[in-house]
Amino acid sequence: MFNKILVVCVGNICRSPSGEYLLKNLLPLKQVDSAGIATEKSRLSRKPADSMAIKIAKQNGVDLTPHKARQLTSELCQEYDLILVMEKGHIDAVSSISPAARGKTMLFGQWIGQQDIPDPYKLSQEAFEHAYALIEKSANLWADKIK
Repeated sequence: MFNKILVVCVGNICRSPSGEYLLKNLLPLKQVDSAGIATEKSRLSRKPADSMAIKIAKQNGVDLTPHKARQLTSELCQEYDLILVMEKGHIDAVSSISPAARGKTMLFGQWIGQQDIPDPYKLSQEAFEHAYALIEKSANLWADKIK
């Protein structure tokens, strides 16, 4: 049912790359990618994942080094079966970019009490570790549901 999954956050350099690569490892037969709601506005297009996100993922056996940030577009939304966002407010942001995507957009933290996953950008290592732990827990639960 869900063969193409898109993970979305704001800049596409911290949370969504972590979610993308975790899901890629957990669901090797699925296509999993990521994008950001404000990647172009933040001048992050084609940038690598945040260095702290790379560090924390590496400590957990996940390699984010191939990642390059990209902007979410309406066309991109149309390509995917499921769009997973990090915060409740992102559902509205995705819907404003692609109204037709509303029905296939859900929280990445859906199975952990519909919890938002806080943005660790420019915060402490502990903030990145906390966000990563939530993303990892959520990714495992999504993988169990999707398999």
